[in-house]
Amino acid sequence: MDSDKYLEGQSMERPPLFKSDHFIYWKNSFETYVKAKDLDLWHIVLNDDFSPLAGNKETQILEIVPFEQQDDDLKKKLAKNNEAKMVLYNFLPKKEYEIIFMCKTAKDIWQSLLFTHQGNSQVNDNKIDLLVQQYEKFTILEEESINSGFARFNTIITSLEALDEGFCSKNYVRKFFMVLHSKWRAKVTTTEESKDLSSLSLDELIGNLKVHEVVMEKDSEIYRGKKERVKSIALKAKKESGDDETLTSGSNDKEYAMAVRNFKKFFR
Repeated sequence: MDSDKYLEGQSMERPPLFKSDHFIYWKNSFETYVKAKDLDLWHIVLNDDFSPLAGNKETQILEIVPFEQQDDDLKKKLAKNNEAKMVLYNFLPKKEYEIIFMCKTAKDIWQSLLFTHQGNSQVNDNKIDLLVQQYEKFTILEEESINSGFARFNTIITSLEALDEGFCSKNYVRKFFMVLHSKWRAKVTTTEESKDLSSLSLDELIGNLKVHEVVMEKDSEIYRGKKERVKSIALKAKKESGDDETLTSGSNDKEYAMAVRNFKKFFR
């Protein structure tokens, strides 16, 4: 099949693969996938099935419409209930299916997955507290690259925002600045003087730091090269000086030996 050539995330026809150990990432990916596919499906996942209701023309009261009396528009609408369930079934491995097979609606399936892999409100609060602590204590090591530091930092803030939709800090840029090693201090000062940090995006900051990181690495290579050359010249000079001293010492020894021999000849 043509769809087999697509990897995860490369086809709109294939939902993101379910990974229980990366549930927050999967949850956000799945939400985006379903919304892109059909907003009505996401409404069903969150709010439950469309009901087979229609207004009675005489009483103007909503009533359940028997299947045989349902028009095509209502049938298409109700068909989305099963379509929403099918979207969820398509990505679930057998182990997960065994957990949710008793669920009757897409909403029930979704809530079961959230409870199983994300936990209840108390569990979420504990996770949020832990992530907040990680955020506050976050540091970047001296030899750590900007890419590596940002990857760890981004994992924390995206996890926080996924668990707590109300969590949003405008201080991400300043926070990342604060945890940079002192070797970045000159760059931090220059950026603070030239840019408005309140309007500087985190992505723009990271891109700027990556460029400067390349410059720093090149400068470091040049410095190491000069240092090695100076060291090499110093060793060569020391060796030549040592050779001169050896030659001078050898010459003096010969002169002394010759003087001793002449002295002995004089007294014979």
